[in-house]
Amino acid sequence: MVNSVTACRRIMYGQTGTGKTFTMEGERSPAEEFTWEEDPLAGIIPRTLHEIFEKLTANGSEFSVKVSLLEIYNEELFDLLSSADMSERLQLYDHPRNKRGVIVKGLEAITVRNKNEVYQLLKKGTAKRKTACTLMNLHSSRSHSVFTITIYVKEITTEGEELVRTGKLNFVDLAGSENVGQSGAVDKRACKAGNINQSLLTLGRVITSLVEQRSHVPYRESKLTQILQDSLGGHTRLSIIATVSPASINLEETLSTLDFANRAKNLLNKPQVNQKLTKKALIKEYKEEIERLKCNLHLFCLISQIS
Repeated sequence: MVNSVTACRRIMYGQTGTGKTFTMEGERSPAEEFTWEEDPLAGIIPRTLHEIFEKLTANGSEFSVKVSLLEIYNEELFDLLSSADMSERLQLYDHPRNKRGVIVKGLEAITVRNKNEVYQLLKKGTAKRKTACTLMNLHSSRSHSVFTITIYVKEITTEGEELVRTGKLNFVDLAGSENVGQSGAVDKRACKAGNINQSLLTLGRVITSLVEQRSHVPYRESKLTQILQDSLGGHTRLSIIATVSPASINLEETLSTLDFANRAKNLLNKPQVNQKLTKKALIKEYKEEIERLKCNLHLFCLISQIS
């Protein structure tokens, strides 16, 4: 990602209790006898962060790294790194310049200087994530999460012109699909489990529609698929990790997960090379964005006065 494509995305998919969150985040060994990068229990995110900072430091270029952690719970969006009230719901809007992209209004991107700061933020955010105890998993995630790392690297051309190269890496930890009868969920918890399964079914329909090249792709039927839109048939390099249970009682869910992974293999994405912007072009882009926001604010004020 540092030297190649603009955006990469890793998606964890599978039945509840099969190790999705553990694979993504991992945990510290007892007594914390190892560093994060050496810990055999470290997940994909800590290992990736270690490699990113190592390469950026070795390159010797000036760089900046920002991270954010978004939660999708019952079709509502929350910022897990925000110091504000966790009950504040975020709004989702179409990106004005990217027809496949979206903007999450109010999502905070925090600048980090080293991998240890990222580990602390990740620990803080995951502690806020919605979980519940079921018969299949004592700490079952009740929400989807999207952990985003954005990198800005400054380069100087032979002519002395400053360029900024950007790259983005998203880690998507999906809530586990579950058989409500086996999990023991009842009443409100059963309803929430149904919402989780519904968003995962929408994800499956989107992938099927893209693979079969149907005229309509139901991205907007779920906040999850709206956010993943650029990853599904777009310009992102996509990897899907499917986790399954070895227990025979979970055979149906295992086959369903493997079928999903098999369909996802046939997705055709077209990753783009890292975009390089001059300092002037970047400032111009920010000014245009500010003007667009001012126009939207002015329009909103006029509508409010009329109503």
